[in-house]
Amino acid sequence: MNQSVDPSQLTIILADDDVGHRLLIKRNLRRSNITNEILEFGDGESLIKFLMGCKEDPVQKNRRFLVMLDIRMPRMDGTRALAIIKQDPDLKRIPIIMLTTTEDPQEIERCHDLGCNSYVKKPIDHEQFINAIRQLGLYLSIVAVPSLK
Repeated sequence: MNQSVDPSQLTIILADDDVGHRLLIKRNLRRSNITNEILEFGDGESLIKFLMGCKEDPVQKNRRFLVMLDIRMPRMDGTRALAIIKQDPDLKRIPIIMLTTTEDPQEIERCHDLGCNSYVKKPIDHEQFINAIRQLGLYLSIVAVPSLK
């Protein structure tokens, strides 16, 4: 891990198996003047391994994260990763934004029951998707997030 990370700076974690979606999200967050570090993961398992490692590292433990999490991913889906994060005493305060194409009301309820902070549906239309990410960028520019410790 980078030992020179500024723990006061919010790090955005983007966990989505679709590389195109990750690129589009990053590009439009940057267009919304979000300059925060963005870490990318293609599945829930690698996200959980990373976060578990951070909480064990005295330097990384002071970092502040916000997770944007897709539901449908290989190896470990987003709802399982969400459950693990929210059940862990050191990770449970990390804000989780579910960012997914799923708009099933039962899935939305389940994610909120598991502890997600927001549930954002990815619009199918390209322009609507871009607009949604830019609006999300406005939210990220004002949100206050605690560190892991």
